[in-house]
Formats: sequence, structure tokens, C-alpha cells
Amino acid sequence: MFTIITGSQFGDEGKGKVVDLLADKYDLIVRFQGGDNAGHTIIHAGEKFKLHIVPSGILAQPRLLIGPGVVMNPEILIREIEMLSENNIVITPERLGIDAKTSIIMPYHIQLDELGEATRSEKIGTTKRGIAYAYMDKIARDEVQLSDITDEKRFKKRVSEVLPQKKNLMRSLGKAPETDEKKWVNKYVGVGRKLKPYLTDVSHEVNDALSDGKKVLAEGAQGTYLDIIHGTQKYVTSSSTIAGSACTNIGIGPKRVTSVIGIVKAYITRVGEGPLPTELHGETGDRLRDRGGEYGTTTGRPRRCGWFDFPLLRKSVNLNGYTEIVLTKLDVLTGLKPIKVCHAYKYKNKKFEYPPHESIDTCHPCIGRT
Repeated sequence: MFTIITGSQFGDEGKGKVVDLLADKYDLIVRFQGGDNAGHTIIHAGEKFKLHIVPSGILAQPRLLIGPGVVMNPEILIREIEMLSENNIVITPERLGIDAKTSIIMPYHIQLDELGEATRSEKIGTTKRGIAYAYMDKIARDEVQLSDITDEKRFKKRVSEVLPQKKNLMRSLGKAPETDEKKWVNKYVGVGRKLKPYLTDVSHEVNDALSDGKKVLAEGAQGTYLDIIHGTQKYVTSSSTIAGSACTNIGIGPKRVTSVIGIVKAYITRVGEGPLPTELHGETGDRLRDRGGEYGTTTGRPRRCGWFDFPLLRKSVNLNGYTEIVLTKLDVLTGLKPIKVCHAYKYKNKKFEYPPHESIDTCHPCIGRT
């Protein structure tokens, strides 16, 4: 059995909690895209832990996998492993596997992310964690993979090939490159030694597990409308967040998909810039934010809140092929009267129950009471 879980909105729908609730029913849990720009919170023995790379389900018994479609900051992963170990949650190579092809976020990716956002006249709202630039290198065939940093000689050769062009790019953005590259190169070599025991071939593991009748759960980061292709360009993430990308990013055939679960919040939120047609300003929006704890796990930024949006959900069903939907945070609406939803959009004096192909930032939501 192969199940895929994705968020149906702009992320932060509660995917991590749902994965934690379902984890005991699965043999493997696989993270298939994104980086440490996403996060989830777990509570263990009364302690709250905010995680960004370690997959959800860490408190259960399944084997956890990080697939080759992920971009990973290895220092953050090491910190999470050490932090969990200090709290008696030990993540051994038997518990966690990381694909050898997983892209590594390098220090220059983070610097370029900061510089790129600073030079934009219209901000995107990036987390400045180097995600976009790591994915750019993957597409440009200039990436550094996990297997590279586990081999000192190969890693240093790879850096010597790529670094000159990164320095030139930084200079073009008005920033002098760091001169102490030897320090971080040696640091990454050390991190690579620590992570070498975790190396695996995720595609091979997952396909073998499915052939043996085991149950696999694939979890995505962010949400449908942050998808690099189908999201609200340009205010999107740098990877494909919809269910179909799980097959590509893990490395399995689509015929093996058994079910697709969509996580839907009872209202809608968004972090950063970009269109949010039902956004609430004022007391109601503040109430949803405070009662729902709507602050980013990764950045701590307050999330923008709005009424439930049916046109966006209808498109999410098509984009992901949901077989099931989980509704979260319904309790946050308790005591709120009236509760409203967006049932359609108005655009150019026409009514649409499905988002028009033009950007939704030009649409007017049709709001009704429930």
C-alpha cells in the first residue's frame, strides 16, 4: 500500500500531526520534496520539538526516509538528530535513511538567497534558507549531493568546479564572496562523515517494500498552491508540492499509488507574500491567528488568515487526485458567529466556482454564511 499526503491550500494545514497519527499503520514514511523552509512540531513527554528535516512520525516505529527530491542543509539535520537524542529520541541509521542523491544546501546558496531577495523590487517572502538556489543548481546540473560530502576528495573537487561561478554571481549582486571557504568546506566534510551511515537508495527501498506487501506513506512539505508549476506564481516554493511529484521525487511508478490524502484546514492561511482572496483583516483574522496558533514553525512569522475557500479546494482535488480528505482545526472556529466560506469567485463580472486561469489576485471572493 502506497499513500501520499499533501496539503490542499498554502501549507500549514496540519500534515505533520496527521502523519504522526497515522504513523503506526505504516512501515516506511518518506519525505519527498522541500527543505528546511518547512517545519512541523511534535510533543514528546511534555516537551515540544520543532523539526524541519527529520520526517514526521518520529515518535512511532516506522523507518523514516528522506528522498532525492529533497534539498537538505546537513548542519540542520545533524542538530535535529542531536537535539532529539538528548531527549531520548535516538535516530540511528536503522531508523533514518537519506538518499545518496539528496541535494545539499551549501553556504553560498543561503548567501545568494539573501542577496536575491534584497535586490527584488517586489519581495517574494522567501525564508532565505537557500532552498531556491539549491533547486536551481539541481536543474542546472551543478548540485552537490549527499554522496559528495561523504567523500572528502570528491567533495573538494566538486566545490572547486562550482565555487568560481558562485563567487562571480555574488559579485554581480554587489556582495564580496566569503574568503574563508576552507573553514566551511572542512565543516561539511565532518558533517558528511557523520551522515555517511545513513546513506541509502530510497527508490530501491520503497519499491522493495511495496513488492513485499509493506505499507509506505509519502509526506510532502508546504501546500498545493505553493507548487512551482501550479501554484500562485511567483509566490511559490521551488519544488513540486502536489501528489504526482511524490512518484518522481521518490522514484516509483504511478500505478503503485493506492490512496492520496488531502489535508484541509477549516479556514485558510498563508505565510509571506502572494494572493489570498479571502484574507481577513482586523478582529476576525486576529482571532483565527491567535486561537489557531498561526505562526510559522520555521520563521515565527504570523500567518495571514482568511475564510475557507471552496474554489481553491476544488482545484486541489483535481491537481492531487484526492481519495480522502482530512479536515483540521475545526475547533478554532468554535464560538465564531457567523462562520463564512468562499463558494465562488467573481472575475470580470462573471462567476466562477473554479479558479479562472488568470491569477486569483484579481478575483473577488463570493462569501456566504454557513
